[in-house]
Amino acid sequence: MSSSFSNVFSGALRLVRAAFSGTHQDHTSGSLTRSITLLAIPMVLEMAMESVFAVCDIFFVARLGADAVAVVGLTESLLTLLYAVAIGVSAAATALVARRVGEGDREGAASAGMQAIYLGIGVAALIGIPGAIFAPDLLRLMKLEETAVEAGSGYPAILLGFNVVIFLLFLNNAVFRGAGDPVVAMRSLWLANGVNLVLDPCLIFGLGPFPELGLTGAAIATTCGRGIGVLYQFAAFRRGTSRIVLRGAALALRPRLVAHLLRVSLGGVAQFLIATASWVALMRIVSPYGSVAVAGYTIAIRILVFAFLPSWGLSNAVATLVGQSLGAGRPERAERAVWLTGLYNMTFLALVTVACLTLGPQMVAIFTDEADVARVAEEALRIISYGYVFYAWGLVFTQAFNGAGDTMTPTWINLFCFWGLQIPMAWTLAGPLGQGPSGVFWSVMGAESILTVVALLVFRRGRWKAKAV
Repeated sequence: MSSSFSNVFSGALRLVRAAFSGTHQDHTSGSLTRSITLLAIPMVLEMAMESVFAVCDIFFVARLGADAVAVVGLTESLLTLLYAVAIGVSAAATALVARRVGEGDREGAASAGMQAIYLGIGVAALIGIPGAIFAPDLLRLMKLEETAVEAGSGYPAILLGFNVVIFLLFLNNAVFRGAGDPVVAMRSLWLANGVNLVLDPCLIFGLGPFPELGLTGAAIATTCGRGIGVLYQFAAFRRGTSRIVLRGAALALRPRLVAHLLRVSLGGVAQFLIATASWVALMRIVSPYGSVAVAGYTIAIRILVFAFLPSWGLSNAVATLVGQSLGAGRPERAERAVWLTGLYNMTFLALVTVACLTLGPQMVAIFTDEADVARVAEEALRIISYGYVFYAWGLVFTQAFNGAGDTMTPTWINLFCFWGLQIPMAWTLAGPLGQGPSGVFWSVMGAESILTVVALLVFRRGRWKAKAV
């Protein structure tokens, strides 16, 4: 018995080491469990590091008071629109790169990745200039109190103005994931977060030789961290340590391929815009209840995102496996990967639910000692986490569609569930039915659970297997 356990433990340890070392694996054949593990471990850690960006700022900014937290929360709700575009283009990039890798066309994969980068830079420029100029007006549009706008407008101005680093961090990592090289993506986020963690307190509070910049310092720290992460990504592309090498002919601008990528991206962008715009609408419904409600809701969402992004990382493994398996002409392997990953994701988020329900007050206490803010945050954390087991499957099904290049299916599902159900439900519960912010929390839980049921029914029809990319 002990010998058998020792063999299993040794095998698991070797697999984990392989996942961290970036072992090149053919994910179109062999053990699915091994492929999922090799892809998922670095992807989960990558998303955990992405969530650290969200939690790090709010941890330090919370010391500046409820107004500062409200600025961060409303800015984040605006940035979700930008994230939607970046993630939408990234979904298309992952699908195209994974499909070309599955077909054995490495040159085509590299070219697709480069065109995605060009597209991202262009979109970032269109958003960055007006975003920086009109940052205060955007906060006023969200009905933030004027004193908070005057004190914190530098925060959104910097993050929106330098949004190109956000785009490139997403896009480059999407290319690495599509190629089956998630370790490079993970390391870039580690580096970016390390810089952010060091600079955040220094620039916010003026530690050592650094000036005390408050909220503006938080924005500068985050931007610098992301920028250094992007430099690491491009160094990896140039060195050739990834399956994707961006040198020579791969750097050429190919307008037709950019246009094709744009067409595939439109569904992904619309998909995430619909989802994230609904979060902006929810924040707009909460904001009239004051800075305390917004701050509590913001803290709860940051905690939930911290738990949820690793789950997203696990589901990202499905996008790579589905894309590469379909490229290799193995749709049955793609489907088995979805069911197996969904089971793993459900188990993980079930544990997260237990943690949120039992340790919610302790989690919230890390971010605030204001009793009213903590009360709102604890309630939001408890209610939204009720649906986490459902979210696990919904996320995996969505990423399966995206990995196949079928980005329009999740778009229609999101439109129905978020704008057809969630927003009307939140408005009705919060206003006419007198539930206030609690009504918004219940609408999130209900709409996400319904989304999972709809996605399951569509997934079982199997049309995604025939999608050409």
